[in-house]
Amino acid sequence: MKISRHILLILVLALYHQSAAAGMYRCVEDNGTIRYTDMMEHEYCMPMSFKKNDTSFTRGGRSSNTSRLMRQRSAQYEKLISYYGVRYNIDPHLIRAVIRTESGFNPRAVSKKGAQGLMQLMPATARELRVADPFNPRDNIDGGTRYLRTLLDTFKQDVRLALAAYNCGPTVVKRERSVPQIPETVNYVKRVLKFYREYKNGTA
Repeated sequence: MKISRHILLILVLALYHQSAAAGMYRCVEDNGTIRYTDMMEHEYCMPMSFKKNDTSFTRGGRSSNTSRLMRQRSAQYEKLISYYGVRYNIDPHLIRAVIRTESGFNPRAVSKKGAQGLMQLMPATARELRVADPFNPRDNIDGGTRYLRTLLDTFKQDVRLALAAYNCGPTVVKRERSVPQIPETVNYVKRVLKFYREYKNGTA
């Protein structure tokens, strides 16, 4: 049975589109715009296999479907979060909120700036923390929680300043002596604290 070149071309294009989409993510930004990327940059990025008109995938955490997805993703890391929370004397709810904001509990996440893993460690930071494999959940959560502990101590247990430093670096926060008015950093601190409150209240 012969297949025409036209039909064969359609089949090849369909297979290419399917394989390409498998490695692509659809991300909803803070302002509601939709962007496509090959990296899982934050929790509001979904694989292209998800339906484009899925209204449950929205910003702001208002969707029960989004919260349910986050609970499913986080469940496998609960023991590690609790263990390192106790080890480094940090509320596990805060660690959980950071991971949700940073990667949406995706251990393979890589940001456009090069941050890696669940707690989005920059390569230089990972080396400084002696994190052997930033894509290994145990190594990543260990290193990220240790780094957060250092920042909390540096900024005298001020959670807002420690989170700001986690996002934009301690040097800027020390210079400003407050949360720097960098839109990304301001939004980051707000988002982590929002999730932190929800986890503590049992509403996340």
